[in-house]
Amino acid sequence: MNILKPQKAFFNNLQNEKLDTAIKNDKIEKMYFECEEKSEIELYDIEFEYCKFYKISILNSKMEKATFKDVIFNNCNFSNTSFMNSAFIRCEFNNCKLEGANLADSILHNVAFIGTNAKYINLSLASIEKVLFEETTLRHCYFQENKLKNVYFKKVDLSQAQFFKTSLKDVDLSNSNIEEIVISIEDIKGATIDQMQALDLLYLLGVKIK
Repeated sequence: MNILKPQKAFFNNLQNEKLDTAIKNDKIEKMYFECEEKSEIELYDIEFEYCKFYKISILNSKMEKATFKDVIFNNCNFSNTSFMNSAFIRCEFNNCKLEGANLADSILHNVAFIGTNAKYINLSLASIEKVLFEETTLRHCYFQENKLKNVYFKKVDLSQAQFFKTSLKDVDLSNSNIEEIVISIEDIKGATIDQMQALDLLYLLGVKIK
């Protein structure tokens, strides 16, 4: 696994700042945000670099066409927030909540989702390369026309996830939950699964077990 982490050497001496003050600028660098709650805000074409978010809650909002480079999110909540057409490069989501978040048409390169609740997340048409999902809930998530490259699922809940025109060739699903996953034979072909998971995919063959 060769996923680049945020370059933590640049996180020394971060400046504590409030979001309302910081977002007046188009580019935000080396700042630390802590314990704030926002809802129904709209931000466009904004860039965060070498920043940390801790216990930040931004709900039912739009942060579209945004760029996040070398950003760490700890215990944050972005439920039902849209990040369409955004870029996440060398980012970490630790123990976060992204339920219902919209990352369609976004770029995710060298990103780790660890211990994160991302139920109903929309990743349609996103470019997903060198991304780790570990002990993360992706239940009811939506992948559509994605090209996955070096994507890793470790103990992930993919139950009732939907994959459409998204090949899982060379992806290891063997220690994840794929119960009631919605996928075609073409897209699951070449993935690694265990014997018990094979039972969850028999419906693709149109057979029944007595």
